[in-house]
Amino acid sequence: MEQKKEKRSSVCNCVNLRRAAHTVTAAYDRALVPSGVKISQFSILKYIRGMAPVSVSDLARALRLDRTTLVRNLKPLEAAGLVKDSAPTGERSRRLELTDRGTQTLAQANDLWMGAQKSLEEYLGAEELNTLRGLLLKLETMDN
Repeated sequence: MEQKKEKRSSVCNCVNLRRAAHTVTAAYDRALVPSGVKISQFSILKYIRGMAPVSVSDLARALRLDRTTLVRNLKPLEAAGLVKDSAPTGERSRRLELTDRGTQTLAQANDLWMGAQKSLEEYLGAEELNTLRGLLLKLETMDN
């Protein structure tokens, strides 16, 4: 019988953060499977809905993503008919909006996301989760 290896923290803080991010991302992705989107796509859809019509540059800034990374992540959403460009023909800047299908998918995914949020809060506890949010925000602003 194979024994499970005990998980241990690394001495490298970056490795620990990456491992935790991978685990949490996987949990959210599993929760969102019935909607057909991943957590990264869910976030993009949510921001588009809140900012529509939105340019790619403004969306990238809001999501804190590199523009080319965002464009790469938009392609499957557009191919799936969830996002459309509503800019008039010939206009250089794109104006992204959700399609009706995108709005429906986001609504379904939002319910699933709420379940993932609740699971994480139950696992960590509300107080520790609030502490984590504060620490993560502090880390995000480390170079500013």
